[in-house]
Amino acid sequence: MKISGRCHCGAITYEAEVNMDNVGICHCTDCQTLSGSAFRTVVLTEPGSFQLHAGSPKIYMKTGESGAKREQAFCSECGSPIYSAAPGDAPKVHSIRLGTVTQRYELLPKFQIWHRSSQRWLNELSSIPAKAKQ
Repeated sequence: MKISGRCHCGAITYEAEVNMDNVGICHCTDCQTLSGSAFRTVVLTEPGSFQLHAGSPKIYMKTGESGAKREQAFCSECGSPIYSAAPGDAPKVHSIRLGTVTQRYELLPKFQIWHRSSQRWLNELSSIPAKAKQ
């Protein structure tokens, strides 16, 4: 599936090819901190298919628990996280932050990782009162 996306302010726009089975939720504590939320939802791109159309993200290099380094790309204007990827020039698989994808409502999570770090209250969301708007 071809996707497109942008940061919140529109300074960064992109396109990529994805497999709809490669949509997941990461519960690791790094994703909680970097997203400012309880988890991060991502879609993995087909290798080498990610194309920037506007802007240039700022890159922060993060070292994971395994010792692997990951580029964390975000908009330097609005701070929207855009993707993570392995460093280097080889064709990459980009882990796109689902909130920036225009077609995000079509991409349903198929897996969860780092579940040992998930917030214990997530299973109780359906019991918390919800309003359609603020």
